Amino acid sequence: MIPGLNQRLLSWSAAWSAAWRGYSAGLAPRCGYLECVHAGSLWHRVRRRSRGVRLQGARYCQTECLELALTEVFAQTRPVARRGAGSAAHRIPLGLHLLSRQQITAGQLRTALEAQRAAEGTGEGKKKIGGWLQELGFASEQQVTAALARQWSCPVLRAGAEQIGAGRVPAIPVLLLESFQMIPVELVEATGTLLMAFSDGIDYTVLYSIERMLGCRTDACLVCPSTLQQSLQTLARRRGSSDIVFDRVQNAGECIRIIGNYSANVRAQEVRLARCGEHLWVRLERLRQETVNLVLRLPANISSQFSVLSSRFSVTSPV
Repeated sequence: MIPGLNQRLLSWSAAWSAAWRGYSAGLAPRCGYLECVHAGSLWHRVRRRSRGVRLQGARYCQTECLELALTEVFAQTRPVARRGAGSAAHRIPLGLHLLSRQQITAGQLRTALEAQRAAEGTGEGKKKIGGWLQELGFASEQQVTAALARQWSCPVLRAGAEQIGAGRVPAIPVLLLESFQMIPVELVEATGTLLMAFSDGIDYTVLYSIERMLGCRTDACLVCPSTLQQSLQTLARRRGSSDIVFDRVQNAGECIRIIGNYSANVRAQEVRLARCGEHLWVRLERLRQETVNLVLRLPANISSQFSVLSSRFSVTSPV
């Protein structure tokens, strides 16, 4: 035996094995579900490669595997409370902003606050002080919006209703836009930044969800409520009924089956999802085809239901 030959052969064999594992992983990545019956066969993985769908960094070779992964993902997800204007207790009250600029008087502010207190427990009990000041004729919509913008330290959008969202912007489900009273204004492709306009304070939790779902940064501004409503109506007419909405999902199993079935039917390559208040937003991304958006209204105890289901299965931890 030539001195050192055996060691060189072992090194060459180890390098070849590592290269083969890397090549085979790229050719046919393993399924994220540990107990998948096709996980150990390279031939089966190659045959099913085109059918796979990605979820949070892992690839699942068939609908059943994806559904098992969804139970684990949802079990680890907890509802996130909305953080709107009502939770900004540290901010200077809107009425004081208007008072400091002499846009209203102290007497007018007291009258609006008394009207607000008197309406507690009635149908108008949730109306904020800005709405009362407008209803009583003490302040205009533009003045209230400008004061709200100062409260949130953000700019006011001056564009007309027909201009908002008229350019190329990502498709966010209209139901979510209406629920959070927001609308996409413009996508700056050079920086990957999406400008979102709100009419009643800024919800940073939904902005974070949008960033995760669309892979972009977000900036926020405020716009007059009447302008926002007109813009949402225009956008809804322009978009049509492309969003698929499930107004009520009975249980965790139904939610999983809906996502799995639609993913298979539209041949999605990647599934993205985010909890937005009481809704679940699901993006089914396809190759060279339009993305399909699902919106599911979830029952209050959905997280505990997923926890029960996930205790029966084992999946790889999402990246």
